[in-house]
Amino acid sequence: MINRALAPVYGEVDNIELIRAKPLVLANGLKLFSIDGGEQDLVRIEFIFSNTNYDSAKPLQTFATNTMLNDGTSELSSTQIADKIDYYGAFLQTEYANDHSTVILFTLNKHLANTLPIVKAIISDSIFPQVELDTLIRNQKQKLSVSLEKNDFLSRKTFSHVLFGDTLYGYDIAAADYDQLSRDQLSAYFKLAYQPKNCTVILSGKVNEDTITLIDKYFGTDWDNSIDVKENEFTFAMGSGQEHFLERADALQSAIRIGQVSINRKHADFPGLQVLNTIFGGYFGSRLMANIREDKGFTYGIGSALVSLKNTGYFFIASEVGAEVCSATLTEIEKEITLLKEQPVTEGELALVRNYMLGSMLGSLENALSHADKFKNVYFSGLDYDYYKNYINTVRNIGPNEVQALANQYLNFNSFEKVIVGKK
Repeated sequence: MINRALAPVYGEVDNIELIRAKPLVLANGLKLFSIDGGEQDLVRIEFIFSNTNYDSAKPLQTFATNTMLNDGTSELSSTQIADKIDYYGAFLQTEYANDHSTVILFTLNKHLANTLPIVKAIISDSIFPQVELDTLIRNQKQKLSVSLEKNDFLSRKTFSHVLFGDTLYGYDIAAADYDQLSRDQLSAYFKLAYQPKNCTVILSGKVNEDTITLIDKYFGTDWDNSIDVKENEFTFAMGSGQEHFLERADALQSAIRIGQVSINRKHADFPGLQVLNTIFGGYFGSRLMANIREDKGFTYGIGSALVSLKNTGYFFIASEVGAEVCSATLTEIEKEITLLKEQPVTEGELALVRNYMLGSMLGSLENALSHADKFKNVYFSGLDYDYYKNYINTVRNIGPNEVQALANQYLNFNSFEKVIVGKK
């Protein structure tokens, strides 16, 4: 019989193997990477475009252009696009992020010849119908209006603007910005950004020669590639550690978001700082959760994260707490930072975090699609697979003194920008 009073024995993850992406460049300069794996006759194709030529006078053009790609071409309406994709049991979506805009197709390989022409049409022949643009503007303004009533949304919005100003990472969007959108604006950006030399295609799933041949047939030729693009390049200085308080007189909870500009994945300290972050607030067993949720009962959840972007990185702590304990929460956060700086973590705590991090990485590699996600992390950071070898080595071997040194170098509560929405 199992003795449930004893914790199960665990062992360290010994080895993590990644399916390596195979590179190919098509005749028109389109970069293609394939990750072949799995038995299901399914493929995911991602057309990833760098966000480019940012203009703070047109802060929403990149987002709106990507969002409206499915809304009509010169030959297909939005309804026809959706019906054709559905007919073949495929799935087509767009995704927008700070550095990239993506068009993603999930389909069975046997339907590639029928679904790829639809994708080709939307990334080379979108026309942004006025009626669809009017709907987008109306819906987004309504969504923003609702979101502005939420303390957590306001804290995230304010925090990004405090750190990154009027760049693509931090522009403080207002309802009036949507009214500035026009078909001409979106069409101009579309012609600029959606071309082969600004695109990377990543195939994952059951990839074979026929898959590559079809991609080459539809996207390797007959796609305008003539306009020069300008990469977005931003620089950011460390803030002065100010408090930014937005009072909500009727708030029952206060949203807290504090942190600062930090390093990104390119920096040698990034893997070690991820270990430190996990100990501090990066998983359910973290110190912030143990103190502020489990011991004090101030919140249902609190956490911290280290985020890597193309031009920078940032570290933040976020929570929503009872308005009456907001100040006490900030005191406890500072206390936990001070402990990490003054006292080395125990080997037992570090061993637990090591196993959690390596186990999480291993568990995230369940299929070829997740291996492709790992590839994107390093490729778009200008790195290669050696990053993961270094990451695993750091997680396995980092010691208490190294963690303490990183805490003293990167965690300075007084320099954190502190955004509070609600009461304090």
